[in-house]
Amino acid sequence: MLLSVLTLPVLFHGLVCGATPKPNVPNNLLPPESFSPLVAQKVLKTANTVQSPPKYPQWTDRDTGVWDWFSPDTWTTGFFPSTLYALNTRATKLCKHDKSLQGIDWLGLARMWSAAEVPLETKTGVGHDVGFLSFPFIEEHTLNPDNQTAKDAINNFAKELAARFSPIVGCTRSWDSSDPTDFQVIIDNMMNLEVLFASEALTGNHTLRDIAISHANKTMVNHLRPDGSSYHVVDYNSTTGAVIRQRTSQGFADNSTWSRGQAWGIYGFANMHKHTQIFDYLKTARHMAQYFLDNLPSDGIVPWDFNAPLDPPRPADSSAAMIAASGLILLAQQELTLHPPNVAGSGAYIKAASNIIKSMTALAWKPSWQSLLANGTVNNPAHNNLTGIVYGDYYFIQASNELVSMGLAKC
Repeated sequence: MLLSVLTLPVLFHGLVCGATPKPNVPNNLLPPESFSPLVAQKVLKTANTVQSPPKYPQWTDRDTGVWDWFSPDTWTTGFFPSTLYALNTRATKLCKHDKSLQGIDWLGLARMWSAAEVPLETKTGVGHDVGFLSFPFIEEHTLNPDNQTAKDAINNFAKELAARFSPIVGCTRSWDSSDPTDFQVIIDNMMNLEVLFASEALTGNHTLRDIAISHANKTMVNHLRPDGSSYHVVDYNSTTGAVIRQRTSQGFADNSTWSRGQAWGIYGFANMHKHTQIFDYLKTARHMAQYFLDNLPSDGIVPWDFNAPLDPPRPADSSAAMIAASGLILLAQQELTLHPPNVAGSGAYIKAASNIIKSMTALAWKPSWQSLLANGTVNNPAHNNLTGIVYGDYYFIQASNELVSMGLAKC
């Protein structure tokens, strides 16, 4: 359980003016599996399994860990090419001495696997999840700011998301409904706001920033409960903007807390602070993190829903765990941007992220599976659980990369 970082002392002794502060954390933050040769081997094998017509891995079966493949017009399509970009970062910047990563054109593979997304810029059925589709193009643009394909993709996906914004509701619509007055918004949509900031940086269109801020502000008010937990879905009346219902779709009950939604919220609000420096977003990320950590069971295994009954045993969700760990690391980084930096709070979040990664890896690492991790819960009400999940693997790699980048872990 994490001590409340809202009352932790802000420690900044020992810093040299202009130096980046570093939290005081243990040396063994990551399990050895984080940099196992199997990471590169498994991802490379999947990358070399080219489908015609193109298909993308989303989840595995429950027994042998074999990937199920889906058409490009699926909300999770961007995660596998983003995983390849993450391994390119490892190979070229973070872990240059890791032999398992060398001699492989990770960047070429990432670009190849992004190609089937390009037609989705102008015709897609994923709705608000164009933000997730944009992830590999944001990575490409970071590496090559002159890449017009990447810029076009970012701008087109941002345009698509912005078109789903309602000034009456103050949010971008998540799921479409047969009833046009039912304006559904899910907590996951906090993650898609990233593409609006990326496009604003390219175009100077500040309306995109305004949309992101409006969406985040409404989400703070209507998705969060006083204890820091969250609703999965809020239904608004599209003509009045009034809240009709606060409910779940993938959690246990309307008044329960679906762990992956809580993880999306931690990450999403920390990311909003990164882009805006609005302190309310940092406070909201802290509040959601506090709930997540206070409600972890003693074994550190993240359950599918924090309020689901223990009998029958509730499944874990390794994807929620890795998203939460990545969100906690991003939150820790944001604590260090304060003046003065909240080094103690940052360290507390890093330690919490480390504990989650270790506990879940001990449970879910499956060397024989095609995915890196098992024990993911895609949608428990639909009985889709105990699987590998492509975004769980992505955030497992990304969390480790961030700790190495911060100088807090070694490959």
